[in-house]
Amino acid sequence: MARYVTQIRSPKSPAESFAYMADLSNFTEWDPGVVGVEQVEGDGAGPDAVFDVTVKGVGGPLRLRYETEVYDPPSSIVARAESRLLTSLDTITVVGDDTGSIVTYDAELTLSGVLGLADPILGIAFNRIGDRATTGLIKVLDGQKVTESKS
Repeated sequence: MARYVTQIRSPKSPAESFAYMADLSNFTEWDPGVVGVEQVEGDGAGPDAVFDVTVKGVGGPLRLRYETEVYDPPSSIVARAESRLLTSLDTITVVGDDTGSIVTYDAELTLSGVLGLADPILGIAFNRIGDRATTGLIKVLDGQKVTESKS
């Protein structure tokens, strides 16, 4: 399993930060690894939202169908995508602070079957991808990085 966690302090209110982050169609605005997003169920963010997210892959574009597992505004959303190659679990939490909000983005990638042997290599690449996404989050949330944890 590869994991990337980042926290961004934003002047935006918790409700505003949550609304932006919970709408997965916004991925293309801050994650350079995402080349396209199409909502296939629901209307915007919500408990029934399902998004097809196309990411840059080693062998070309890879489409992942993200289904919302937890939707608890304005504090958390969990979205999961499973394919024959991998499982991606994205957990976003938002808490208020004195100046706005702190957004935590926690992403886990688990390769399926024998591909799991490549997890150490995936972890290195995933950290680089996560660092680029953090830069994008800082920009769209008009914020600054608080902490970062890589494993």
